Amino acid sequence: MTFNLKQISRPLKDKLAPAILTLFAHMLSRTCKIVNVDGEQHIRQLKQQDSPFLPCYWHQQMVFGASYLLGLQRQGLKLGFLASPSRDGEIATRVFNNLGARVIRGSSSKSGAKALRDVYLALKKEHLCVATTSDGPRGPAFEFKQGWLTLAQLSGAPILPMANAADRCWHIHSWDKLFIPKPFARIAIAIGEPVHVGKDLGPEQLTDLQEQLTRQLNELTATAAAVFSNPGTE
Repeated sequence: MTFNLKQISRPLKDKLAPAILTLFAHMLSRTCKIVNVDGEQHIRQLKQQDSPFLPCYWHQQMVFGASYLLGLQRQGLKLGFLASPSRDGEIATRVFNNLGARVIRGSSSKSGAKALRDVYLALKKEHLCVATTSDGPRGPAFEFKQGWLTLAQLSGAPILPMANAADRCWHIHSWDKLFIPKPFARIAIAIGEPVHVGKDLGPEQLTDLQEQLTRQLNELTATAAAVFSNPGTE
């Protein structure tokens, strides 16, 4: 089943969406079942170290990517989210605020200098783990942007690549091929090894690392999806 977001009027969307999405987020967290977490030890080790890190996932997977991290926040993870300065980002900000999460407005690409500064301060002064969509806010889809590498290099906080898949979901007609898990869906999570970005890396090395993270996130996506395509892996 496919929905077209353009069919919803903008004023109505701006007014009703935050409340509706907040209720839906609560419903997902209560009804969806995580059946597999591949690489869970990576996030467990980072939590034990009690130092900030930078969770990231594709824009396509942001619904349950955020939901999973919010579940970790309830277990004590100090969490924040980067939201774009767009009108859609305003909706996301209100939803995250409703769910008790800190939000930093800005983009890892356009208007990036202020956003990166604000995230840097959140990491260093508040020890927040700040999550973002690695190809957001407008793509190209499934291409890791370099802004987060710059932030990781400056702050010393490692990047933690993550992916998720659902056995039942709605697909949105959008640039990122966004999917939304249906209530009572089963969810698979795949978490990669933390990526530390050395302060001495030059432009060419950062470009290589950018391509490496793109491949890693795509591989993690395949790992999560394989849980539902290969019998016996759950």
